[in-house]
Amino acid sequence: MSYDLAIIGAGPAGMAAAIEAVAHGLRVVVLDEGGGPGGQIFRAVEQAAGDPALGADYAVGRALVGAFRAAGVEYRPLATLWHLDPDAGLLSVLAEGRTSTLAARRVLLATGAQERPVPIPGWTLPGVLTAGAGQILLKTAGVVPQGPTVLAGQGPLLRLVAAQLARAGAPPALILETTPPGRRRAALRHLPGAWAGRGLVGQGLGLLLETRGLPRRQGVRELRAEGEGRLQRVVWDGGSIAAATLLLHEGVIPATHISRALGLDHAWDAAQQCWRPVTDAFGASSHAQVALAGDATGIGGWEAAMAAGHLAGLDAAYRLGRLDSAGLAYRAGPWLAARRRALVLRPLLDALYAPPAAVLAPADAVIACRCEEVTAGQVRQAARLGATGPNQLKAYLRCGMGPCQGRLCAPTVAALIAEVRGVPVELVGAYRPRAPYKPLTVAQLAGL
Repeated sequence: MSYDLAIIGAGPAGMAAAIEAVAHGLRVVVLDEGGGPGGQIFRAVEQAAGDPALGADYAVGRALVGAFRAAGVEYRPLATLWHLDPDAGLLSVLAEGRTSTLAARRVLLATGAQERPVPIPGWTLPGVLTAGAGQILLKTAGVVPQGPTVLAGQGPLLRLVAAQLARAGAPPALILETTPPGRRRAALRHLPGAWAGRGLVGQGLGLLLETRGLPRRQGVRELRAEGEGRLQRVVWDGGSIAAATLLLHEGVIPATHISRALGLDHAWDAAQQCWRPVTDAFGASSHAQVALAGDATGIGGWEAAMAAGHLAGLDAAYRLGRLDSAGLAYRAGPWLAARRRALVLRPLLDALYAPPAAVLAPADAVIACRCEEVTAGQVRQAARLGATGPNQLKAYLRCGMGPCQGRLCAPTVAALIAEVRGVPVELVGAYRPRAPYKPLTVAQLAGL
């Protein structure tokens, strides 16, 4: 099968891009690992939009999914892209246990974000999850944790999950906020610029008011999870609490696994402490046939992602001859303005919720690579012996060679090597993944 545009991901960016591209006459296919459109922010929205625990944004998400369904896009759920040859325009896809290929003149990566790893002592114990994982269970199955639940970390998602759990009748026993003292003063210098985003500020204040009655501790340090065989208690400097579930969150970072594998240009984002692909205002990357949109290019939230998706869809129509430059400029103006409005709070949020040093470079005994059970101390030792970067580290340890292919350990490994070498993280580099991007069996590969 051949298409004008293949979109990877059906979150706000991917859906908006598809709607825009189809409206301009392009033949579009959307490949989505999920079982239905919505991405992480609107996961299972068609089934759960009426759930009061999930909030008013879900109504917006349902409208977007409705427009996507009605647009005439070829949508392939439960489909995983495991290889992409952008020069030939060939995509290898795994779906229903079988592999197949399709062709596209242009590819848009709308793969979204992943939660930043939070390597603390005991984070591999059963009962310790990310806040996003807990949210997925709530959205897809209406499941809430049984027994005392602790939320630990920082960022808007932490308060949102706390509010959603409380609405669902399972309020957390405690919120442990890890924002270091003095961070709020540093963020205040960005307050004047936040006026244009006062609507978003109002939403944030609403969450703070909604969760103000929940027990919480601020300035938490030396967080760890303890238990025999599974989580039994959460401990920090100055206190402890019995717990059956610990939900960790220290912000999100772009999902760059595929863009890295393709060799696209990336830049270090000092504000968000992560790598992001280099794109122009419309999402075009360093490869002529590949574009990116949404949180895959830098964290901005669903409204910014939706605007970016429309811009990428317009750009695809322009590059494939369905829209002239004047039409592109006219139609892009409102979406460029919408994205600027949606991003106006980012400087304040990035300054307020920058990850603490202990999250970036944990103590020696902490597991850094979950797949291969490699400790932070072993990574430091390898760096002392001559491992200058994550890819060189593979000659010493197996970090980045397990099932996740470095998705979970990459930020930690790079920060640890940078610490030992005494250089900025951006000079250490990052893993260069290879296909297959996600695990597949020999039988599935042979079926191609």
